[in-house]
Amino acid sequence: MSPSTHPLRCRCGTLQGHVELNGISNRMVCYCLDCQTFARFLGRPEDVLDAQGGSEVVQTAPHRIRITQGAEQLAVMRLSDQGMLRWYAACCRTPVGNTMPRPSFPFTGLLSTCLDTLPLTPSFGPVRARANTTSAAGEPKPRAFGMAGAVLRILSIVLHSRLTGRYRDTPFFTAAGAPVAQPTVLSAEARARLRPPPGND
Repeated sequence: MSPSTHPLRCRCGTLQGHVELNGISNRMVCYCLDCQTFARFLGRPEDVLDAQGGSEVVQTAPHRIRITQGAEQLAVMRLSDQGMLRWYAACCRTPVGNTMPRPSFPFTGLLSTCLDTLPLTPSFGPVRARANTTSAAGEPKPRAFGMAGAVLRILSIVLHSRLTGRYRDTPFFTAAGAPVAQPTVLSAEARARLRPPPGND
């Protein structure tokens, strides 16, 4: 693996690739109920969430993500018909990342679960933000910080991809702009069943 890349792989190793490190990224932890619900949908939330329900993500431009093996295993779901696209490896249900519904907003939040074969800090720096901490489990709640800087970094990622035209280069969408896999959309009932149980917060 080149020192200018960071490996990406699912738990079973069927899906593999890397992230190019020559650009802006943002590492943060999100405690929102939607991220917790996605982890529960995958069936092993303890492998995805920290002790208080946080998902660690690395936000980067999609064109820096390369799938080199097992691309046919990419699967995607939405918590509602208006929700983000949440990608995972169908072979072992490892979360991969979150994208907007269309490639025209080029932004991916990669879950650390698919990146942690190597330490994250040398590649992506420290955790720079914590968000939606009111939805965290237990007391005391984690301290929220860094969102203003995170928003600026995300906007920089999107703007650079748009201005250079690189937003068209993505492993998650076809050249016509459709997701490479058909999204599974949860019903309201299924979503409610997967929400953290009452008293979790």
